[in-house]
Amino acid sequence: MGHIALSTIASFYPTTGGAGLSVFLLVTLAMGGAAAFATGRAIAATWRPRWHIGAYTLLLAGMARFLQFALFQQPLLSWSNFVVDSLILIGFALFGHRLTRAQQMSEQYPWAFERAGLANWRPRSSATDASK
Repeated sequence: MGHIALSTIASFYPTTGGAGLSVFLLVTLAMGGAAAFATGRAIAATWRPRWHIGAYTLLLAGMARFLQFALFQQPLLSWSNFVVDSLILIGFALFGHRLTRAQQMSEQYPWAFERAGLANWRPRSSATDASK
């Protein structure tokens, strides 16, 4: 089962050497994911539009590709790897953005919104009653 999973990952994320998966986990998921999460939180904290996430995470994906190339001799100009890195980092950034936006909405507009779980908010029942 483990061999099938590794061969599936290798089919859409080509690397060089036996450490390719661990390099991906370290650089893209751990380091890049933390940076993308912080980027999403910063974008939300400054009330910038969500489309900024795409621009900033493309730069982060380029950074992740360069670190993998410079430190671990992984392919630099692999479009499939860049796309996979970008999509993963966009996911981390969107999650950070959503968590921060839910916190902002419930803390800055407490008369209108309340938290509805970790990453959601909803109108307060008193706010919906007053609007009817």
